[in-house]
Amino acid sequence: MKIEKLIVASRNSGKIREIREMLAPYRVAVLSAEEAGLPEVEETGATFEENARLKSETLAKLSGCFCLGDDSGLCVSCLGGRPGVYSARYVPNRDFDKGMDKLLDEMKQSGSSDRSAYFSCVLALTSPDGKTKVFEGRVDGIIAGEKSGCGGFGFDPLFIPDGFDKTFAHFTREEKNKISHRGRAFQKMIAAIFDEQA
Repeated sequence: MKIEKLIVASRNSGKIREIREMLAPYRVAVLSAEEAGLPEVEETGATFEENARLKSETLAKLSGCFCLGDDSGLCVSCLGGRPGVYSARYVPNRDFDKGMDKLLDEMKQSGSSDRSAYFSCVLALTSPDGKTKVFEGRVDGIIAGEKSGCGGFGFDPLFIPDGFDKTFAHFTREEKNKISHRGRAFQKMIAAIFDEQA
């Protein structure tokens, strides 16, 4: 299977940039749904996989191209796994600075000292004939007591991955791509799909 063009079912510029960088060695033209003139697909699934499939399968049907749906989120133990699949909608007007304040406040109100959390990412790659392959990545860590760092996007300034003493917002993009939830899901997808076309 040779993929020359891939439409990503996302309008998140940070996410699109990361995906372009990870697929650059494979000579794949990566387009956002917006660049391809495709609509935003509403995430109505109850799991990361359901949402990723919903996005990739809908856009593949509309475009006749290979499409990648990605759903990811932050799951915080003391909040019962929230925000989880609702991570983007958890944030008021997609203002992650306010979203991080909200998260820290809810954790404080929970009364729990458990700061463990994980990021999960599910990628669904749908071919023009409607067949879908799914790849999952996860990174465990803790939520810092305060925001730190100015890189990355989303909840990165709060998340310290296991084995490190700094948040994702202090990592270079290359460092983050090696160990992040999305990076791990991509490593699985690249090994299964793209290595043969390197």
